Amino acid sequence: MSFPLLTATAALPAIGAIATAAVPAARRTAAKWLALFFSLGTLALAIAVLVRFDPDGDRYQLTESHSWISDFGVRYELGVDGIGVALVALTALLIPFIVLAGWHDADPLETGSRRWRPTQGFFALILAVEAMVILSFEATDVFLFYIFFEAMLIPMYFLIGGFGDRAHEHGEKVASTQRSYAAVKFLLYNLVGGLIMLAAVIGLYVVAGNFSLQEIAEARANGSLDMATNTERWLFLGFFFAFAVKAPLWPLHTWLPNAMQEATAPVAVLITAVVDKVGTFAMLRFCLQLFPEASKWATPAILVLALISIVYGALLAVGQRDIKRLIAYASISHFGFIIMGIFAMTSQGQSGATLYMVNHGISTAALMLVAGFLISRRGSRLIADYGGVQKVAPVLAGTFLIGGLATLSLPGLAPFVSEFLVLVGTFTRYPAIGVIATFGIVLAALYTLVLYQRTMTGPVKPEVSAMPDLRVREIAVVAPLVVLLVFLGVYPKPVTDIVNPAVKQTLSDVQKKDPQPEVEAAK
Repeated sequence: MSFPLLTATAALPAIGAIATAAVPAARRTAAKWLALFFSLGTLALAIAVLVRFDPDGDRYQLTESHSWISDFGVRYELGVDGIGVALVALTALLIPFIVLAGWHDADPLETGSRRWRPTQGFFALILAVEAMVILSFEATDVFLFYIFFEAMLIPMYFLIGGFGDRAHEHGEKVASTQRSYAAVKFLLYNLVGGLIMLAAVIGLYVVAGNFSLQEIAEARANGSLDMATNTERWLFLGFFFAFAVKAPLWPLHTWLPNAMQEATAPVAVLITAVVDKVGTFAMLRFCLQLFPEASKWATPAILVLALISIVYGALLAVGQRDIKRLIAYASISHFGFIIMGIFAMTSQGQSGATLYMVNHGISTAALMLVAGFLISRRGSRLIADYGGVQKVAPVLAGTFLIGGLATLSLPGLAPFVSEFLVLVGTFTRYPAIGVIATFGIVLAALYTLVLYQRTMTGPVKPEVSAMPDLRVREIAVVAPLVVLLVFLGVYPKPVTDIVNPAVKQTLSDVQKKDPQPEVEAAK
């Protein structure tokens, strides 16, 4: 029996969460180092998964299958394709940076306020989310996926509501109310989506007789499972609705700006760079594989919604006064690009969408974490409270600029390649959608450069004149992310080599081929 590497990759952060939570309250520093140790151990296992995965091998590799609830055909089934491997690696990569960046976010206030939960609880919840997200990327049993898809909401609820951002211009009482509102809104939106999905999961079992993704997809492909058209469409909508809430896709997006605004910067990264990726990943893994005909039927409407997300999110980002809300609306625009690439039904579009998930995770982490360092120094999220920061903290300003330029997909930085592939893949099949989506790029340049200009340039405001530059711990968080942004911007081949075979298989599931060029290339 081979070593259960996928189980170990998810189990290690779960064990770390329990161990960290068990640390005595007086030993906060020990809890932090323990959480960092387990997150680095998980990264080592994720690298082992990456090394053992063969892009040219079977579709699902490192598989595990054990009977779980036999009366209902529920199995503990794990397996990863190229898309899952890339996102497991992204998750394991970002968590150590999130832990380091949040090193002091759950420390008690100097005033002795008791509203902060114990420090060890903060880091234990982060590791618990990591375990559930990794299992979501690995699960090939639909019911198993659903359990962790929903279970991750609980630790996220407490991270948002219990460990919110301390920078608030309206005082502690208002801050506490807004944190609670953001946490409840996050939970309710996602619970409603999950309940609708649960009805669809039950319906799928009634139709297929089991929950195995591979068995159902194979039965669909060989014709032994023939769903009625209306049945397939309703089941697709049940799954897609839950994934669209998690993604988030307009008009189901409104929970995200509140959650990211009220959460600490590391938790905001956990939301948009890690947890939200489960939604877009699941569209590729479950919607397209289980319901290929319904996916094609819904494509025009989904592309319109994605296009609205791109333009709407970017427009609202331009008008934001709050740094974190600006980044949240920028992420809504970026998720629009990802979903547009998925449902363009071309190899370039889906390859770009998968690459975009990875690159967006890195670029958003870089920008949001530096923004968090900035906000913690000044004690305000308002853009108007800054000015001239680059003169007093040049390293902070420089890394903030690189994160911003990555967000606007500057050529030479990682997101450019993925955004270009998404636009090319969309334009070849839906030229009007592709053309309109390019306005999102123009708006991204506007909101990013205006944000930098208003916070970093101009006269030095008295409140920031004594602002310290990035410390060693903070540089250790940001520098590797900047290196990755440049490396993957110049040489994305390591990621595309892994995801492209899985993308081709997904296109085969929906029986789609890339459109032929209208003009033959010169020989």
